[in-house]
Amino acid sequence: MSDIMFNVCFSGDSSSSGAKIKNRMHQNKTEQHNVALKFKKRKRKKFTKTSEQRIMSTQRPSSHPTTSNQVLLHAGSSNEPSSHQQQPFTAMNSHTKASKQNLKPISVTKCQPSGIPCKYLAMDCEMVGTGPKGSVSQLGRCSIVSYEGDVVYDKFVKPSVPVTDYRTRWSGIRAKDLRKATPYFQARKEILKLLAGKIVIGHAVHNDFQVLQYSHPAALTRDTSRIPLLNRRAGFEEKVCASLKRLTKAIFNRDIQTGYGGHSSVEDARATMELYKLVEDEWEKKLSLGKQ
Repeated sequence: MSDIMFNVCFSGDSSSSGAKIKNRMHQNKTEQHNVALKFKKRKRKKFTKTSEQRIMSTQRPSSHPTTSNQVLLHAGSSNEPSSHQQQPFTAMNSHTKASKQNLKPISVTKCQPSGIPCKYLAMDCEMVGTGPKGSVSQLGRCSIVSYEGDVVYDKFVKPSVPVTDYRTRWSGIRAKDLRKATPYFQARKEILKLLAGKIVIGHAVHNDFQVLQYSHPAALTRDTSRIPLLNRRAGFEEKVCASLKRLTKAIFNRDIQTGYGGHSSVEDARATMELYKLVEDEWEKKLSLGKQ
């Protein structure tokens, strides 16, 4: 009887201990499996972060939007921005520098082949008569052209006193031309503003200055009616005061001031500039040496 009880007890104890061992082994396997899962998850997260960093580093700087904080840092904040924040700003600077390098200098138009800035003007004025029998000359039209012959100024001018002789045969001016013409004092102001500081070329230009009640500096005045160089070119005596019409015909074989319609002050101003340009180098050289 005692032997039977012992065997039963022994067998019961061995079965319970075996179950416990199996339970422990199962728990250990579960724990190992959980640890392995955690390790895999960590490794996957680390791989993902590394991949994202590589992708971000290979992206172009312009693809990153500039935030308001970055703008403040670029404007001169004392905080040091990160290298990632500096990328858009650096790209902008490099693009700006490249743009500046591609800029071409703006060319300045010159009025002469010699490269001297446009400072030469040729002027011609047409006069009308006022007073008894039109004996007093007054400005009726003024034309100014550039070194290239382009019209800079051309207006009919209405004298401040009544006109008694329009001198149409020579001036080309008629009564209708002065009805809505520019008043004398306004025209004078406009003309003198153009002439200031310029080298003024004219034929018997002292007459033009006289009707403008103006005295231009002698060093800036070129009178083609008083230059022996042109007379020699035309075959005239050096001391003869030749008319603009005679000089133009003799030198250029071109007729001006023809017909009964009167003179054109634009045509006369252009002819005067052409005569000056013909002897410009020699004339200016003589003037620089103090000779006429």
